[in-house]
Amino acid sequence: MTLSPARVPTTGVRRLTSTLYGYAFLDDLVLLYPVYALLFADTGLPLWQISSLFALWSLTAVVLEVPSGAWADTVSRRRLLWLGPLLTAAGFALWVTVPSYSAFALGFVLWGAGGALGSGSLEALVYDELERLGAAERYARVMGRTRAVRLLATVASMGLAGPVLALGGYGAVGAASVLACLLAAVTATRLPEHRVPAEEGSSSWPATLRAGVAEARGDRGVQGALLLVPAVAAVWGALDEYVSLLIRDLGVADATVPYLVLLVWATVTVGSLLTGPAERLGTRGLAALIAGAALAMAVGAGVRTPAGIALVGLAFAGFQLAEVLADVRLQHRIDDARRATLTSVASLGTELVTVAVFGLYSLLGASLPHSTVFVILSGPYLVTALVLSRGGRRRRDTSPEGRPCDASPEIRPRDASPEDRPRNESPQERPRTQ
Repeated sequence: MTLSPARVPTTGVRRLTSTLYGYAFLDDLVLLYPVYALLFADTGLPLWQISSLFALWSLTAVVLEVPSGAWADTVSRRRLLWLGPLLTAAGFALWVTVPSYSAFALGFVLWGAGGALGSGSLEALVYDELERLGAAERYARVMGRTRAVRLLATVASMGLAGPVLALGGYGAVGAASVLACLLAAVTATRLPEHRVPAEEGSSSWPATLRAGVAEARGDRGVQGALLLVPAVAAVWGALDEYVSLLIRDLGVADATVPYLVLLVWATVTVGSLLTGPAERLGTRGLAALIAGAALAMAVGAGVRTPAGIALVGLAFAGFQLAEVLADVRLQHRIDDARRATLTSVASLGTELVTVAVFGLYSLLGASLPHSTVFVILSGPYLVTALVLSRGGRRRRDTSPEGRPCDASPEIRPRDASPEDRPRNESPQERPRTQ
């Protein structure tokens, strides 16, 4: 039986997304997540050593983020996606077999390296495969669902860690985490990849890195998209580490804290599923989304009640939506050959700003309650929304033929659907506007 042309892309998209969602779930199904700080403390590490481990983890990601992205544009991206979980599994195995400061440090280096290999590689592979299938317009919806799946895996890890720890201790929790990583690596080998990598053994990845940086410097649209990602992702990505402290400051019982944290992340998960419809917001709509989320966070934290925590969850859901849409804008603007490189540049910016937010939070939190710090840190989002809104208005005012420029997520001509392209034009020949 011969498949009709209409069914072939649908089948390809289904294979890609089902494998992607399975990989994302297993990659975040790490039962060590909620208990590894306890493991470090029970091993006898003082607080400064535990903090230094977290700093080492972040430093590894910062150092390897962009080089790993350039490597992903040079070799098979799928290979990096299965290699990353193997490195993470090795780190977790070290933690529970030879628990010590040096083993924990090496484990964090391996975990950070594994995460860096996947950062940029996954987004680039998914976008290129969807574009090959003529379904690039589905990228926002697919990545939003991927993030929702990851959040579900994190929630599942929180629920399973306690019973597994009670039954088998840290060894059982570690073994379950290693198994999940190994299954993620196996699943990654099933991801489709039709892109032909560069000649192996060559030194082309430094050239790819230089070309990616040159593209970012020479294209203002790419520059803006690169800056928008950390502007949206970094602050709330840092604040989520302090949600439990914000809740405890309300005076609720400690036993109630996990339930309110779960409420926040359940709201974020639901928000991730709305990225498809949200992609139609356009530039000014995205600015309004960011501003609304910022106001919700300021009010929710400022009222200092459990009901306010629901508003904080709604704000985080808005930021999650905006983060996916910022990634979509970036993917629509960058060249296929340097997609992972520039995505990693955006991730590097996010990491650096997140570290800065951690430092600022420590300074502010030394003399202010958590609720006040949350209110203060809603300010950068209002600035981002204002800049984005003014930029969208300026593009609309200068658009030729009076056509609004912010009526869509600004997909470039190279991302037009197959029906809209000239029949004698190959994907490589499609023009790119500057």
